[in-house]
Amino acid sequence: MRALYSLLWRCAAPWLPLRLWWRGRKEPGYRTRIGERYGYYRGTPQQGVIWLHAVSAGETRAAAPLIKRLLAERPHSRVLLTAMTSSGDEAARALYGDRVIRAWLPYDLPAAVARFVAHFSPRAGIVMETEVWPNLMRECARHDMPVFLVNARLSARSAAGYARLGALTHDAFAAFAGVAAQTADDAARLAQAGAHNVQVFGNLKFDMQMQPAQQALAATLRARFGSRRIFVAGSTRDGEEALIVDALRASPLPGNALTVIVPRHPQRFDDVGSILAARGCAYVRRSDARDVPADVAFVLGDSMGEMSAYYSAADVAFVGGSLLPFGGQNLIEPIAQGVPTLIGEYTLNFAEAARGAVAAGAALRVANAADLVANVRRLLGDDAGRATMHAHALAFHAAHRGAIDRLWQWLAPKIGDAA
Repeated sequence: MRALYSLLWRCAAPWLPLRLWWRGRKEPGYRTRIGERYGYYRGTPQQGVIWLHAVSAGETRAAAPLIKRLLAERPHSRVLLTAMTSSGDEAARALYGDRVIRAWLPYDLPAAVARFVAHFSPRAGIVMETEVWPNLMRECARHDMPVFLVNARLSARSAAGYARLGALTHDAFAAFAGVAAQTADDAARLAQAGAHNVQVFGNLKFDMQMQPAQQALAATLRARFGSRRIFVAGSTRDGEEALIVDALRASPLPGNALTVIVPRHPQRFDDVGSILAARGCAYVRRSDARDVPADVAFVLGDSMGEMSAYYSAADVAFVGGSLLPFGGQNLIEPIAQGVPTLIGEYTLNFAEAARGAVAAGAALRVANAADLVANVRRLLGDDAGRATMHAHALAFHAAHRGAIDRLWQWLAPKIGDAA
């Protein structure tokens, strides 16, 4: 199985730059440092780093409490932060600047991962959530390099997919020196997949803190939006925006309330603009950096790395990826700010957090776009109801914080200090 897996990578390797170039039409970051995708890194080798991998923007932001702890507690160590997506690399640049070394994680080609390990010689690796690359894990094991899977989650559907690959992924999970799972259900599935030394520490996303720059941006956005009620539909996915806009046209929000739509992926900004234009909806782009006229009912949030500021500026928020079966995006982000939060039926990616938030009164689940708009209308007109949800949200968030302290107590002795 491993030989076939590696052969498929070798067959795909010559064509992968074309894919990067194609994706780079709308996200230019994909066209940068392409050699790193094959394990070729410029400059002097950075030996003995602590390596942390966060595949995309969500994982990169979730890693913030851990990176902050690493930089504070291991001041003589260099932290290498790798990504696979343009949004992840950009989030790393925006959040951490030159405090970390940024690089692309190479494709899982045997020679590429060997060059990666040889160049950086990490003394320990930390992988966020569920990124499992068989050849990379084998190479790390060959060099006696411990790698830990943290903030780990594994849905039943993903577990079944890994199981179909048999020993290939079983051995990759078994190669982790330890696993810090988000929930007991995740831990059980990870152990079944082959992982050893599985502990449950909670979700690091509850320990994320809004940065001062984001707080200042939220105030700026709120001023530009004007003195009216704000509904933010955040991290929306393909197909959801059209459903939401059509439902709003059928049942407009009260008064001159403003709807802010923030697509999850930047390559879809123009597509969502076209949806609004095709329906005759006047809108202002966030990138226009100007006040929103009182007679304009929509804002297109065409920016990256500002989701917490959008939510902070909201009176009511909807978290996308949940109206259609995408698994849901990060509902903890608006809840952490006390924003009354609505979610759809599809929250597989945040299953326990979603169940807990709904049970605690911090979030409401809606059945479809019409139900979503009906609840937004109700909440925007109910100051007491929003205040109650605000209090429940803050209490729910406070009750689930502390994962970083539990994780660090377990992880710190295992990664050592600077050589």
